[in-house]
Amino acid sequence: MYAGRLAAAVATACCVIAVVLFIGIAGYHWLAGLNWTDSLLEASMILGGMGPVNPIKTDGAKVFASLYALFSGLVFIGIMGIVLTPVVHRVMHKFHVE
Repeated sequence: MYAGRLAAAVATACCVIAVVLFIGIAGYHWLAGLNWTDSLLEASMILGGMGPVNPIKTDGAKVFASLYALFSGLVFIGIMGIVLTPVVHRVMHKFHVE
């Protein structure tokens, strides 16, 4: 039962990551004018917390990059909550915490 909940949480987290990564790839491709591969690299590095790779030239792309970076930080916190919820729930049951 626990393994199923954990697997469902990880699957949900992976789906959220895929959607957020697609948003970043599309934004960098259309707003910053990067090709698809560079857009994937840029979005992955921001989402992973590593930072930008390519220089951003237009003001619209800079605004998108800053909003995407802030959004990615919040998504990271949310994903950790999704994945850790079954673990914390199991620990609370183990120690009979209401």
